[in-house]
Amino acid sequence: MMSTTGDATDEEPIVQVRGMRTQFGNHVVHDGLDLDMRRGEILGVVGGSGTGKSVLMRAILGLRKPQSGSIRVMGLDALSDDETLRHGIERRTGVLFQDGALFSSLTVGENVEVPLKEHAAQLPDSLRYELALLKVKLAGLPADALDKFPSELSGGMRKRAGLARALALDPPLLFLDEPTAGLDPISAAAFDELLRNLQRALGLSVFLITHDLDTLYAICDRVAVLAERKVLITAPLEEVERFDHPWVRDYFHGPRARAAQATRDAVHATNS
Repeated sequence: MMSTTGDATDEEPIVQVRGMRTQFGNHVVHDGLDLDMRRGEILGVVGGSGTGKSVLMRAILGLRKPQSGSIRVMGLDALSDDETLRHGIERRTGVLFQDGALFSSLTVGENVEVPLKEHAAQLPDSLRYELALLKVKLAGLPADALDKFPSELSGGMRKRAGLARALALDPPLLFLDEPTAGLDPISAAAFDELLRNLQRALGLSVFLITHDLDTLYAICDRVAVLAERKVLITAPLEEVERFDHPWVRDYFHGPRARAAQATRDAVHATNS
């Protein structure tokens, strides 16, 4: 089993980053960053403030070009200037930004239809509507949420609406940026359960930026730790906990981590 970034696997990673350097002016965010994400896993991405978790995600998505390095997504060069190739990657990825990032002037249904109109313009309006309704239900929202505006939804419902839009094109790869931030513990746990169920049912690969320890222990298969401008380790939580680094010790061995571990162990005991 791969326990550190950069080890070879029998199957090509769905996301592979090599030697990435990103900087803003003179401020270097990443320097020589390597990362492999396996197909079919939920990969939690953690790190302190300013370590560039969202910058990494945006680079993988092609929203910001790094100064150097290579990025491959589903075997394709994510840094290519080829529009057809870029379009193909976009068509096969879904993104949930913080707080859903919904268009406030559009209803939930219209928000979900945005990627369908962009990438499947040939579909008739009636079919787009039915697909939007299906994704809204898949995300755990009631059917009448389709005609509501984001301002009429709770924070948890906006996250689910954003997830419905991310799922609009049936992508095999999802990117989620702090999906449970701002949610109460019950809503956050319900979102985690929804995400794990969708991942298993649809065979999704999920790149998940989070600071929520409960999420890490509840649903992540492996965790990538960002510090010192690179990924220190990518491994199952049990291995990450043993990794000798000050930030890892502070984050994974404090009272919040112990509470998250206890919750995970209680769930496992109940299910066994």
